[in-house]
Amino acid sequence: MAKRVLITGASGVLGSAVYDAFRAGPHAVLGLAHSRATGNLLQVDLTNVDDTRRVFEEFKPDWVVHCAAERRPDVAERDPEGVARLNVDVPRQLAILAKDLRFTLVYISTDYVFDGGSPPYHPWSEPNPLQLYGKSKRDGEIAVLSVDSATVIVLRVPVLYGPAPKNSDSAVNILLDVVEDQSGKKYKMDHYATRYPTNVLDIASFLVRLSDLNKPLPRIIHYSAPEAFTKYEMCLIFAKILGLPHQHIVSDDSPPSDATPRPRDCRLSTKETEELGVEGGLGCRNFEEWWISYLNAVQ
Repeated sequence: MAKRVLITGASGVLGSAVYDAFRAGPHAVLGLAHSRATGNLLQVDLTNVDDTRRVFEEFKPDWVVHCAAERRPDVAERDPEGVARLNVDVPRQLAILAKDLRFTLVYISTDYVFDGGSPPYHPWSEPNPLQLYGKSKRDGEIAVLSVDSATVIVLRVPVLYGPAPKNSDSAVNILLDVVEDQSGKKYKMDHYATRYPTNVLDIASFLVRLSDLNKPLPRIIHYSAPEAFTKYEMCLIFAKILGLPHQHIVSDDSPPSDATPRPRDCRLSTKETEELGVEGGLGCRNFEEWWISYLNAVQ
């Protein structure tokens, strides 16, 4: 059924994929962006409560997918007030709008709300984030669910990859730059933390199909691809695909010692998601196969 769908952060890696996926169907779609509002996207500062409310009241959405966030853990550590505004205050205001205007708000959260010590994590598992980024996303979850859980869905996802304007927009895509740097520079690469890289195209497709599900939805949903890699292992895959040497990338299997701790294994259980009965299921594609196809297409 056609819906009026609003996407925040529609210029980002996930947001642009969600925007395009809904536009491919019968839906009326409005994409919001801030620093990179180009094309059909509307420039809106979500921290401006009055301007944001005006846009929402005029568009009258049925569904809102909130992709805008500060996603970089190191940046979050340096700007705690800024990350709180974007990752906690803005979602809270959107949840208030969801209650007032009666739309469904999908708040995109992260596996980093968990400490990585006892995977797999279920939707009901107790969050225990290790760093400020994870804490801000957990606080965002609490904020939106405390306003009116009947109109809010929290969708937790792991590290993301997919088509991106710049490789630096994704913690996975940027590894391509490391592999392709054959200047002689050495890179120490994490071989300690296990990640579950998930394609934004798959998440976008799932959200479109989820919006068609004609039954009450749970408050918290997990979406994750099943394949497990460390960043070092992802680099090896990229090196194989590109036919490049990787001796300049050094495996580091020690726990991180910097100021921004990363959890070791935050595998999200998708058992409950699979039981929802969404047409086509999760539909996660194979990591290496997608990258082979994508890199061949762009080269």
